[in-house]
Amino acid sequence: MSSEAFLELIDAHQNIIYKITRTYRDTREDQEDLFQEIVFQLWKSYGSFRQEAKISTWIYRIALNTAIAMYRKKKVAMNYQEKMPENIHPSDYQEISENEERMYQALRQLNDVEKAVVSLYLEDYSYQEIAQITGISENYVGVRINRIKQKLKKILTV
Repeated sequence: MSSEAFLELIDAHQNIIYKITRTYRDTREDQEDLFQEIVFQLWKSYGSFRQEAKISTWIYRIALNTAIAMYRKKKVAMNYQEKMPENIHPSDYQEISENEERMYQALRQLNDVEKAVVSLYLEDYSYQEIAQITGISENYVGVRINRIKQKLKKILTV
């Protein structure tokens, strides 16, 4: 894949990455670091993308796995040996409303699986697609979504 094509791919799907970074990180600096790491992981793994799923599904899977892996590491040492296209940075971060920020704060209180499920649900992914990305059964996706809704309702009414 050419650098230009990769940049176009990131540009077309950057909202997915922004949503994941805001859900998994509190500060803008941490969100920007996670954004960079997700883009790097996408660049590294694009060659192994088998195109069995939609590109957005693949991006979500990489982004969620990266966010969860980085969250679990105490200190992340980013050493990029592989050459990645230049001009990829989260400088175009979109400002969000107070209500959106309140929702992201509530989402950050969920566990990793809950964050993943609700993020995909809010993006209108089907239960089947959510199950495929998260690795939980399709039937259990519905159960999880209902429990997450109740949990978020409780968090937001406090």
